[in-house]
Amino acid sequence: MRKKIVAGNWKMNTTKPDGVELAKAVAAGASKVPAGVGLIVAPPFTHLCAVGKALAGSGVELSAQNCADHEKGAYTGEVSVDMLKAVGCQWTILGHSERRQYYGETDEKLVEKVRLALAGGLGVILCVGENLEEREAGKHFDVCSAQVKNVLYNFTAEDMKKVVIAYEPVWAIGTGKTATAEQAEEIHAHIRKVLADKFGAEVADDTTILYGGSCKPSNAKELFAQPDIDGGLIGGAALKADDFIQIALSF
Repeated sequence: MRKKIVAGNWKMNTTKPDGVELAKAVAAGASKVPAGVGLIVAPPFTHLCAVGKALAGSGVELSAQNCADHEKGAYTGEVSVDMLKAVGCQWTILGHSERRQYYGETDEKLVEKVRLALAGGLGVILCVGENLEEREAGKHFDVCSAQVKNVLYNFTAEDMKKVVIAYEPVWAIGTGKTATAEQAEEIHAHIRKVLADKFGAEVADDTTILYGGSCKPSNAKELFAQPDIDGGLIGGAALKADDFIQIALSF
């Protein structure tokens, strides 16, 4: 059975002291979460090491929010996979809609990032999803299909064992809007079919697909009850430990 996961993307929020306190609170609440549900937190680069220490022994795993598309070298401001591994990261989020929208991140660049992350021993949470214009034009299936194919079709079924997909309806991030459970399930099921077309039904069935659009304690239960929704990539609600843990208890 594919794993249930609740991952918290802190984005550009918290200072190091704040982040450590938040991590300690998440670690303290983790014991309430059923054994079959994995918890991941992704703080800013500046306090990955300190947050990792605060999570030690709790079972909560550490993720970066991005990684470089080069192994090392003269790339000022970038952070490599090896650097992330050295401070205890087990995961990295890649292709988040904000990276695509604000920093021009392309599928071609993501192929290289995924390749380096997997080769370096990091699990990947790959984000896909449509914006409001694409949703209103009825292109949401095509957009998500293309993003999955353009990146993941370059990898193998074996590689897919370390890949989680997060579906982000971009129009629902930070807007207060949320896809209905039915809308989210429809896209999740579609993504699973796109995976099956390339890798076969077994790989598709084993791939964890998270919902990443304004998931909070009030709607998590309904979302997680859908057959193809395996958890959430949580933004704002991940900045409050009680909310984050409550979401993880919603299965």
